[in-house]
Amino acid sequence: MSLAVTEGPTSMGDRMRQQPPMRTPPSLESLEEAGGPHAQFLATEHWSLLATRSMTWNEIFSRTGTYLTVLSATVIALSLVANASGFGQNFRTFALLVLPVVLLVGVGTYLRLVEADIEDAWLVIGMNRLRHAYLELAPELEPYFVASHHDDAPGMLQTYSFRGRVGLTHWLSGSPVIVGLIDAVVTGVLSAVVCQAVGAGVVLRTVVGVLVTVVAAASLGAVGYLKVREVSRDYRPHFPS
Repeated sequence: MSLAVTEGPTSMGDRMRQQPPMRTPPSLESLEEAGGPHAQFLATEHWSLLATRSMTWNEIFSRTGTYLTVLSATVIALSLVANASGFGQNFRTFALLVLPVVLLVGVGTYLRLVEADIEDAWLVIGMNRLRHAYLELAPELEPYFVASHHDDAPGMLQTYSFRGRVGLTHWLSGSPVIVGLIDAVVTGVLSAVVCQAVGAGVVLRTVVGVLVTVVAAASLGAVGYLKVREVSRDYRPHFPS
């Protein structure tokens, strides 16, 4: 006596044969077969851009950390001199000596961070173009790419933050903006110390400090904007979204 196990009108084997085959991602060997040596050239260029971008980010962190270290050391030194001299002539002389140095380091850091961000944007654009070349060699890879393969502004933002548009908080949290705001505050403090050295009152030096801070922040922002605009003004993407 035999038992036959079936499911409805068809057997288990029939149902398995009716299911579509699972889609497996292509291997590196298949990509090399599709593109030949071109795929190796593209991969080598991709690794070169990745290494350069890593060096750029290391420089951004290093310069920002160095500037904040210099600023922290200056604040501690000013507090020690203030406790010893009671904000007298010695304190003003010391502040007028060290604050310009801190401001010089800060402005240099800000300008370099802006340049580094521009360089990083170009590196991202280059890697997006390489991904576009990968998809030309193996179009079936597109569902597996998280970063963009377009070299326009939306494609660059997609690679940066995995979305086509970013909000104000994203821009305000960038290293150049933070360093620029700190530079503006240092400029305002330096102007207030100068006003105190020439005998200005509390109200006058406070007003001057606030106005100079606002003007310095606006000036640094304008410089950064003009640098980015100068670079992107004549750019034309090859593979727009």
